[in-house]
Amino acid sequence: MQFGIGVSAHVNNWEFIRYAEELGYDRAWVGDSQMIWSDCYATLALAAHHTTRIQLGTGVSIAGTRIAPVTAHSIASIAALAPGRVFLGLGTGHTAMRVMGQDPMRVKAFREYLRVVRSLLDGAAVDYTYDGKTREIQFLHRDRRFLELGHRIPIYVAANGPRALAAAGEFGDGFITVGGEPEVFTPKLDGIRAGAAKAGRTLGDDFHTAFITTSCVLGPGDSLSDERVIDETGSWVGCELHFYYEVWKDNGENDDLIPDHFRDAWPDYLERVRNMKLPPDARFREIHDGHLVYLQPDERRFVTPAAIEKGCLVGEPDAIIEHVRRLEAAGIGEIALWPPMDCERKVLEDFARHVMPAFR
Repeated sequence: MQFGIGVSAHVNNWEFIRYAEELGYDRAWVGDSQMIWSDCYATLALAAHHTTRIQLGTGVSIAGTRIAPVTAHSIASIAALAPGRVFLGLGTGHTAMRVMGQDPMRVKAFREYLRVVRSLLDGAAVDYTYDGKTREIQFLHRDRRFLELGHRIPIYVAANGPRALAAAGEFGDGFITVGGEPEVFTPKLDGIRAGAAKAGRTLGDDFHTAFITTSCVLGPGDSLSDERVIDETGSWVGCELHFYYEVWKDNGENDDLIPDHFRDAWPDYLERVRNMKLPPDARFREIHDGHLVYLQPDERRFVTPAAIEKGCLVGEPDAIIEHVRRLEAAGIGEIALWPPMDCERKVLEDFARHVMPAFR
């Protein structure tokens, strides 16, 4: 089992990544969302300069905000600073697109995007279509080392829906998702394998599987309703709440898609959305406020013990270790923790001290 961190991209967060490396974390996933964070590649460049071991990449880069050749060249530029320890996470843009009032990229376009990026990172020439014109493109000046393509840069696809999972199987070297429990994760992995088989691929043992969550290590007598526990888990629970709201809305307000741990609070949350200050076509700015950085104060009441327990790795050390072993047995290769910025050091320290030694 590997352990990673999710990073809310801030140009000063290179120091946090260096600290995670010192704690023994394996991978840093730097978020990409242009309306709420610093540029992910600027953050990665600084982290690459100040670290020596930890794997560095996007968590995840958003296809809809950069054309494919730019994304390929950006991550290959980071690889020139940290050869052999760079990866590219790619997704359709759940938050980055929505905070511009736009929809995530359609899977058909995303599949084409993956095809072009993979070919370019392999150093190959590839047909690329821009504004209706298709031409063959390839990176030039390879001998000048502007980019580093000598070490394969793996692509880890962010996927949840069936078509995106199939695309991950066709083009990805791995995938990252939310919801890592075996009953949720295993069908996703089956969908990836089916996509790979349809494309004539067989996924090897090195196909990387990861999921994002956060953690809170409890002590004797601690309760899931304690303020400290809510502080350490709240931004993740809020992120999940916003994600499920968008999925519910995009699917015709289908109540079957409401998770059980949010079901009792759902009418209250919908009332909160209706009472937001901005008009309906601008509410995305309020809905996603604080995304993975902090918990909106008005949403603290939605961070219930049930939501914490379902969405986070929480418990005393032995309980978390047992939970992680179950996830590992189900085929998960990495757990990436994304704590709120105000608590991120403590969350990572607690997990590194009390949980990670059992897997080293």
